[in-house]
Amino acid sequence: MKLVIFAVALIVISAVVVSIFLTKRQTGYPKESAIDPLKITIQDIDRMEDGSEFEDYLYLLFLALGYKDAYKTPRSRDFGTDIVFTDREGYRNVVQAKRYSNPVGLGAVQEVYSSMRYYRAKKSMVIASNVYTAACDELAGYNGVKLHSRNDLIEIIDLFKMGQIDKVKDIIEGDPHWKYDSWDNYMNNNKVIKKDFKAEKRLVAKK
Repeated sequence: MKLVIFAVALIVISAVVVSIFLTKRQTGYPKESAIDPLKITIQDIDRMEDGSEFEDYLYLLFLALGYKDAYKTPRSRDFGTDIVFTDREGYRNVVQAKRYSNPVGLGAVQEVYSSMRYYRAKKSMVIASNVYTAACDELAGYNGVKLHSRNDLIEIIDLFKMGQIDKVKDIIEGDPHWKYDSWDNYMNNNKVIKKDFKAEKRLVAKK
């Protein structure tokens, strides 16, 4: 009798686990094999379970836009870049994809910018499903990293679905918002780099 009860309990538990698993898969967006850029909405992106799905979507979108040499970097040791592609001017670009529920911070700019030499790239950008922090925007401006925010992503999605491929590429390949033109111009405007004078004095005093 105990064996029968145990068997029934095991069946019930298995059924519950399978039900939970299937429900979870239905609420999230399916994996790369089922991702169709023409059907994806910003709401689908918000429901994606992790950043890798967003990377897969962007990769397939770049292919659909006609970037023949677009490729994804390895999941591990990507050195700060998720996608690499060559734009219409022949410049290699590195892209970091960020599917965040919170504003994207400094790390995104630091990572993708530092990866440019590794991938022999001329340009770098971040494509995010959210907005950026003020510090992130400032650092991107000083280093020429193009930031595509949630509004840009929505516009890209809408234009792509309307078949406006060139307009989508115009957005993706748009120039970054530079904070200053050159170092000389920066210094001529009497802007001063922030220093930690207290730390400097303390360290000098220790010598």
